[in-house]
Amino acid sequence: MPEVIGIRFKSCGKIYDFEVNGVEVKKGDLVVAESEFGLTIGDVVIECHTVESPERELKKVLRRASEEDIQQQQENVKLEAEAKDFCIERIMARGLMMKPVSTEVTLDKKRIIIYFTAEKRIDFRELVKDLAAKFKTRIEMRQIGVRDEAKLLGGIGICGRELCCTRFLTFFEPISIKMAKQQELILNTGKLSGLCGRLMCCLGYEHGEDSTSEDIASTEEETTPSDDIDTLEIVASLAEPLEEKSGTEAQTIGITPQQSQGTKEQEKQGSSQKPIRRRRKRRRRPHKK
Repeated sequence: MPEVIGIRFKSCGKIYDFEVNGVEVKKGDLVVAESEFGLTIGDVVIECHTVESPERELKKVLRRASEEDIQQQQENVKLEAEAKDFCIERIMARGLMMKPVSTEVTLDKKRIIIYFTAEKRIDFRELVKDLAAKFKTRIEMRQIGVRDEAKLLGGIGICGRELCCTRFLTFFEPISIKMAKQQELILNTGKLSGLCGRLMCCLGYEHGEDSTSEDIASTEEETTPSDDIDTLEIVASLAEPLEEKSGTEAQTIGITPQQSQGTKEQEKQGSSQKPIRRRRKRRRRPHKK
């Protein structure tokens, strides 16, 4: 059974499992590991533990981060800013409809990753050639969504606090407008949307998985005109006339078949009697001479 530790490479990012490989580390240490992008410095979040059968092949921790590694990472920050500025310049020169959000440089400077947002798919092959000719390394472009953009840039939410995705959220859960309806909030998209333009993640905090069935049952019992469209359809289906129902259906409602036949005969007699029409006398107007 291999010894495994949990490493996080970004703040509020996902936690990846790495094999210790004989390196003595503890929670809170900085280590150098080979991620899917290349050599990267990560923070040990989960202490050493054993795993019986890992789901995939685990990569190994190379070493503990030294002062040279930390200094190299600080120098890469300047290269990241330079790469972003040059990317914006070439985007404007080529007239591409895209927005660079963030850049990353691996510890060994063998790869530069640029995150961008765009409304549709964009052909950025010529842009990659310009960046590769400038920095003499491998360039990788990754398109992200508006939620990931807000997480990378950060900001202040409508509550006056820092965004939840930049503080503690590691992944985004699906949020629907039904969560706001069950909490009896005002259905105003301007007040329910965050900086990213999507529904706020905090709508799912008070929405329990166990309470969904109870909430649906309570909304079906309270068939008021202010409910949703589904409840209005239930009211319309219950408002059918009783005359069209058979004798067996009348018994379930609380009416006997004899009573239903009696009511039908009374209605037939009432319909057979013709209404009496009274003629009004017309006044004769005198002829004008």
